[in-house]
Amino acid sequence: MTNHTEIEDKYAVGAEARLPDLGVLPGVASVAAPMEQHLVATYFDTPGLRLTAAHTTLRRRTGGDDAGWHLKLPTAHGRYEVHAPLGRSTRTVPRRLREVLALLLAGAELSPIARITTRRTAYRLLDEQGRILAEVADDRVETVAWNDEDAPVSRSWREWEVELVDGRPSLLRAAAELFATCAVSPAQSASKLAQALGDRVPESPVVCLPRERSAPPEEVVRAWLGEQVASVRRHDPLVRADAPDAVHEMRVATRRLRSALVTFRPLMRREVTDALREELAWIAGLLGAARDAEVLRGRLTAMLAAEDAAVVTGSAAARVDRTLRDRYARAHTRCVQAMTSERYVALLDRLDALMDQRAWAEDAHERSPAVLVDRVRHDWKRLERRVEAVEGTEGDDRAHRLHEVRKAAKRVRYAAEPLVPQHGTAAERFVKAATRVQSVLGDHQDSVIAQQELRRLADEAVADGDDSFTFGVLHAREDDDQAAIEERAWTAWATLSKNKRVDWLG
Repeated sequence: MTNHTEIEDKYAVGAEARLPDLGVLPGVASVAAPMEQHLVATYFDTPGLRLTAAHTTLRRRTGGDDAGWHLKLPTAHGRYEVHAPLGRSTRTVPRRLREVLALLLAGAELSPIARITTRRTAYRLLDEQGRILAEVADDRVETVAWNDEDAPVSRSWREWEVELVDGRPSLLRAAAELFATCAVSPAQSASKLAQALGDRVPESPVVCLPRERSAPPEEVVRAWLGEQVASVRRHDPLVRADAPDAVHEMRVATRRLRSALVTFRPLMRREVTDALREELAWIAGLLGAARDAEVLRGRLTAMLAAEDAAVVTGSAAARVDRTLRDRYARAHTRCVQAMTSERYVALLDRLDALMDQRAWAEDAHERSPAVLVDRVRHDWKRLERRVEAVEGTEGDDRAHRLHEVRKAAKRVRYAAEPLVPQHGTAAERFVKAATRVQSVLGDHQDSVIAQQELRRLADEAVADGDDSFTFGVLHAREDDDQAAIEERAWTAWATLSKNKRVDWLG
């Protein structure tokens, strides 16, 4: 099973349209000879089109150089593809793909909903080293879509598709400009399947934060919570598939939820929020273990790459990679196991129930809109106290107190984020400045954790009879870095605490 992130653009073209000279695109040294392909794909979904509603596609495709089962999951930067071999069965979806889709399916059966036949002429765009920057496909498409109630619906059209391989996103923008000179416009449908299904494509609900300052605070917080619950559900299959950044994004959504339940608790029933915060802490902790191993591996790998060869002795690089790669794999496995549990399903049900009126305090709908700013101000005062507590400390105590400042900065940032549409630039700049404090102090905490890990790695190396010199050097580098990072943190704090940043809090 193989995975990768798909980044592509599609264009609607007429039957007689001609591709322009692709060799004029920036960075393209040559265009490989065209390849002719005949692709036949059968798409699967539930009777209610749950996958389609979630902008997720599952197909079994023959022909071309990537025949097999393809699951495409939406991400912020494209679509993440999970591939599985064709196998013998044409209708039984591979177990691994069903596991990734477990939350979306919720026990529903998968069956064919459309067949798409594509006659493709593909052109690979190469750089001077022969690397494939992108592939441009000229597709002539024929589709048939069906369900249990209506007669099959057939459609046909032509489209161009530009998919990045090793090229930069700027290549897609250049291609769009080139095609515009041919009077070619982006396709209205994001996928062939959406165009094949036509008006059967379910509309996805859109959650928007209120923009009026007079909006009831319950309405603002409810919309904010809804956004975060949707993010948890959206990233669930990506975490199961181990997509890049999925663990991090889902962890952030759980933390935003937990923080909101604390900041805005006067609006909600404590018997609902207190227990829910505990469950969010549980899943966030599992996600955090995987994310921390991921971050630590990236940090130490980058440090090793920056050192002279004479410093990186013995098996230091291999030890770092093996230790932290294995730690991440174990932590990720524990996450996925937890996400198959009844406890996790119950957590999601309780998160959905936050939209229910029974989760809110009796007087929540009567509270003044000013309560939202009051709650941000409450978290701001908390951050100020944490900053004051750092003064005069040193060593491990100082590192701990700086970490507490970071957590307080994150909470006040999360508290202010849902108010940005209402309070505009003032709140937006406040959030940006708080994010900077949180980010810099996050670097400081990463450095502290890295030193702890380097000591463990050094001890393991000595026990194995290996050279520990490299880990000592990196430990010293972290000492130097922490002083510089703290200086940046105080600069960031000075920006955040300026009157013009906090005046909007009153």
